[in-house]
Amino acid sequence: MSSLAAPLPAPVPRRAWLTDLPVLMIAVVWGASYLAAKGITTADTVIAVLVLRFALVLPVLVIAGWRRLRALKAAQWRGAGLLGLVLSGIFLLETYGVVHTSATNAGLIISLTMIFTPLAEAAVTRTRPPGSFVAAAGLSVAGVVLLTQSGGFTAPSAGDLLMLLAALARTVNVLVMARSKAVRQADSLSLTTVQLGGAVTVFAVLAALPGTGPAPWTVAAGFDAREWTALAFLSVFCTLGAFFVQMWAVRRTSPSRVSLLLGTEPLWAAATGIAIGGEHLGAAGVVGAVLVLTGTTWGRRAADR
Repeated sequence: MSSLAAPLPAPVPRRAWLTDLPVLMIAVVWGASYLAAKGITTADTVIAVLVLRFALVLPVLVIAGWRRLRALKAAQWRGAGLLGLVLSGIFLLETYGVVHTSATNAGLIISLTMIFTPLAEAAVTRTRPPGSFVAAAGLSVAGVVLLTQSGGFTAPSAGDLLMLLAALARTVNVLVMARSKAVRQADSLSLTTVQLGGAVTVFAVLAALPGTGPAPWTVAAGFDAREWTALAFLSVFCTLGAFFVQMWAVRRTSPSRVSLLLGTEPLWAAATGIAIGGEHLGAAGVVGAVLVLTGTTWGRRAADR
């Protein structure tokens, strides 16, 4: 694995929307994942649901990419394994955080990844991020604040702190993917397989410990058709598809650009809540949605420059 001082990814191509669109779609499904996860997860079943969510797609990945997996070099295994550890931390923090705080607070705090990533990227490269990019990210965060005020902002809780740590972990994940030479040179399918395999191993070990909730198979036995559908959505689209696309995109653009696009996640979470969950978006929420979209568009142009 190379150091964090590795060269920046290649310049963003002119037809950047070909890379941006898949990343934006990931933001959409991640936004919908809040509602899906809340429907099948409780404080006692977090680890069991995470085991099921990852284990559902891992065998398919191993079978599909067996030859490529065998071709991975030791450095690539180490790099992908490290990403798996980071990924497991992200999911544990986010899932426990969502369970122990409001969706409003979760959406607001996790969006701070948009600020953390360009600042962290600037720190490791010893460069100053463009002022326009920072301003655009700030505008997006301000929009998220207004957007989430429709549900009311509660006092900080343990769940809020967990979501803050999850935002930091997301930043680390994006930077490691972009800066690791071994990771950037390997194919995305193999790296995604090792990454998810490492994460599900962590979850399985935790599930085997006493006092961590019911066993995954016990939780699965109690699922009905609706809950299995939600689990399949979380597993196939929000886990497998999302991290495959993220790893593919971050090697073709900048970490800050990917992070900014993924930062629209709270907007899609609100849209899902309105369309499916029956929530209502007030005047402040409408203004916030406009600010998020404006900030994202502005930030993409700043990243291009």
